[in-house]
Amino acid sequence: MLLASAMVAAGLTIFGLSLAQLARNPQAAPQVAQATQPLQPSPTPAPQDNAPAQSKPGGDRPTTPAPEPARPDAEAQKTGATPVLPPAPAEKTAPPIKEK
Repeated sequence: MLLASAMVAAGLTIFGLSLAQLARNPQAAPQVAQATQPLQPSPTPAPQDNAPAQSKPGGDRPTTPAPEPARPDAEAQKTGATPVLPPAPAEKTAPPIKEK
C-alpha cells in the first residue's frame, strides 16, 4: 500500500510540474500537425459519346450492348450457333422433387 501511495504521489508531482511549465511557456505546448493532405475534388469526367440508353418506367433495365443468351434457341442451333456454356454434368443435376 505504501508503494502504491508513493507512485500516485510521484505521478501527481510530475503532472503538477508539467502544468507549471506549460503555464510559464505556452510556446512549449506540442503543436498539432495535419498528417494527410486535404482531399482534392476529383476532376469531372469527359463526356462520353456512347452513353447508356435511357431507362423507361416499369420496363426492363436497358443495357448497351444487348446481352446475348448463353444457350441459343433451337433454330439458332440448327443454323450453326454454339452454346456459350457447356451442358451441366450429370452428377450436378438434381433428381426430381417427389411430392408427398
